[in-house]
Amino acid sequence: MATSNHSSMTEFILEGLTKHPELQLPLFLLFLGIYVVTVLGNLGMILLIAISSQLHSPMYYFLSHLSFIDLCYSSVITPKMLVNFISEKNIISFLACMTQLYFFLVFVIAEGYLLTAMAYDRYVAICSPLLYNILMSHRVCSIMMAVVYSLGLFGATVHTTPMSVLSFCGSHVVRHYFCDILPLLTLSCSSTHINEVLLFIIGGVNTLVPTLAVLLSYAFILSSILHIHSAEGRSKAFGTCSSHLMAVGIFFGSITFMYFKPPSSNTMEQKKVSSVFYTTVIPMLNPMIYSLRNKDVKDALRKVVGGRWSC
Repeated sequence: MATSNHSSMTEFILEGLTKHPELQLPLFLLFLGIYVVTVLGNLGMILLIAISSQLHSPMYYFLSHLSFIDLCYSSVITPKMLVNFISEKNIISFLACMTQLYFFLVFVIAEGYLLTAMAYDRYVAICSPLLYNILMSHRVCSIMMAVVYSLGLFGATVHTTPMSVLSFCGSHVVRHYFCDILPLLTLSCSSTHINEVLLFIIGGVNTLVPTLAVLLSYAFILSSILHIHSAEGRSKAFGTCSSHLMAVGIFFGSITFMYFKPPSSNTMEQKKVSSVFYTTVIPMLNPMIYSLRNKDVKDALRKVVGGRWSC
């Protein structure tokens, strides 16, 4: 493997999650199980929403896209990680590394903005229920999803393009288990400061803007809920938001912990744990959160399962 510069360097070595060989097989089985649950859970949610007429509403339209994005960005990372657990050499080519980084960023950035769109949907449903069908028409929802995916593509392009033209120095050992931005920057021998600034500007915008939009939406939602006189009405309103609030808190909390702390404040092992959580665990948790805490989803699932058994 060449070690001089970008023009002659063709591959990276991924350090992986552990240096202990005896842990490779247990970790492989653990993450294989997580990935299987992730695929089945998200595909099941997409299919359930598609075939259940009571779930044909903007809220579940967005939820089906959330499941699609979770499925995609987990699939960008996990299969390669599983291969590395059972391979002697954890090598990834430069092109494959940049491709993995690009699509990972597409789906992660898109998920942040999709959670924002879902917060707006809850805001309209609770604060302007009489206008809900107008403000959240199918055309409006389609436009919002087009914007979500466009922002994901734009953010990924802005991040990945400068990374792809950097020169890299040293051993080319990426101290991570996938092609993440921060570990790659540590190997760069050119334009590191510029890319770090770009990372924090674009990353900050893609985290701060959705977070503020979600907080603003829920400030209006809370104000509206507090004006509901009946306890049952308040409970029902809170119930429609609780699953989304959990998903938002877990997603943005883990990303903030990973990327917006001083480099000296946590070790690489802590960063690996955090990145494992938001790349493999969160995509598995979201279908569980929305299925276990959502009455409509549970009712639709009972009807589907009951209908199959009656046949």
